Amino acid sequence: MGENDGRRKWLAFAVLSLGVLMIVLDVTIVNVALPSIKQDLGFGDASLAWVVNAYLLVFGGFLLLGGRLGDLYGYRKLFLIGIVIFTAASLACGLSNSQLFLVSARIIQGLGGSLVSAVGFSLVMTMFTGAAERARAMGFFGFIAAGGGSIGVLLGGTLTSILNWHWIFFVNVPIGIAVLFLGRMLLPEGSGESAHRHLDIYGAVTITAALMLAIYSIINGNQAGWASLQTIGLLAGSAVLAGLFVYIEKRSKAPLMPLHIFRLRNLATANLVAVLWAAGMFAWFFLSALYLQLVLGYSALQVGLAFLPANLIMAAFSIGISARLVMRFGIRTPLAFGLSLAVVGLALFARAPVNGSLLFDVIPSMVLLGIGAGMAFNPMLLAAMNDVKPHESGLASGIVNTSFMMGGALGLAVLASLAALQTNSVLASGVGTVSALNSGYHVAFLVGAFLAAIAAIVSFLVLKVEFNPQHAAYQMH
Repeated sequence: MGENDGRRKWLAFAVLSLGVLMIVLDVTIVNVALPSIKQDLGFGDASLAWVVNAYLLVFGGFLLLGGRLGDLYGYRKLFLIGIVIFTAASLACGLSNSQLFLVSARIIQGLGGSLVSAVGFSLVMTMFTGAAERARAMGFFGFIAAGGGSIGVLLGGTLTSILNWHWIFFVNVPIGIAVLFLGRMLLPEGSGESAHRHLDIYGAVTITAALMLAIYSIINGNQAGWASLQTIGLLAGSAVLAGLFVYIEKRSKAPLMPLHIFRLRNLATANLVAVLWAAGMFAWFFLSALYLQLVLGYSALQVGLAFLPANLIMAAFSIGISARLVMRFGIRTPLAFGLSLAVVGLALFARAPVNGSLLFDVIPSMVLLGIGAGMAFNPMLLAAMNDVKPHESGLASGIVNTSFMMGGALGLAVLASLAALQTNSVLASGVGTVSALNSGYHVAFLVGAFLAAIAAIVSFLVLKVEFNPQHAAYQMH
């Protein structure tokens, strides 16, 4: 391959990464602007949650379907369609002047975002076939997945403070147009399988409905009550639809999800690790932000800056350190060690005091979590995509995305519930509000550390295939 071809490939990867980063940012960039949106459009507390939940519900619900559509009709085509939908919906969000208009536009944004995210990994696997460059590319991708959320907090705080909340959406429009224009020129075609495969409509409907019911029940679990008829009924309905999906897939001649894919040990293990690690990751990101704001009294912009050390460390790993570790030690060891460092970082947050200082009580945890996430994400993604056949990489990408999404949503809901229970218990004993909040966060951080520890143990004991440059999965074309 010539130097120009190599440069073109990395330019295409930069465009792809920018598109995916835009999607990742939008999960969190809205959070900082919620008070402004509430005041401007007159949302109540319950309805305001739907500015976030409408996006997450559709985003998570369509990931599996989006990944399979990419396998069937081409990753480039699905990526560009997703960018068009997301960009148009972002413009609509920015122009919103009513609650219904904004929530409706967020639903469409979630659909576009799911298509882009679902095929992102597959495009990387298609573009990079050599072991070393694939490991390096997946390292960058890991940084986007790991660091994008905290960048969203910083960017959201900055745009809302300097301009207004509308600009957290408007900023996507020029980026989306640039990604669409450059993506059409640079991204590889990817023919898909449309000539000899058909979309499994019944399977698509049942699994998408099952995922949306599950996500809806989880994100509303704290508000409705985990033992309420609504939550239990929705989860039961999701389980019934999932069972029906399995039945349909067993009988289908062209299944949406060939069930044999779950017999791939690395894929199954990586997805379990993704669920557990996402729960710990969301504990770090959301709960430490709450600790900084509500206990230490930081502004939204200061919270974003507090995450900067972790972002810089993750970027350093993504630029090359992570790929070199994988080439030297394989998939399993960096993954387990990185998760172990994250466990220590979460445990340190579980002892952060009410009058904590940035230097001694926040930065050490941020540094450890930054190193841990930077080290672990690349091998986790490589493990998930390692054994799948080329024509199933979109499905595998959709599965690992869905696992991370579901793990994060469920983990955050459960940990927030545990934190609230502990806070209320301590308040009842006559302790002050700030101390009670901090006590609740401590419990949540400990549980998050425990989940990350299980992920580290599982990855070390169960993952069997080390990174091998000669392995067929790394040489697919």
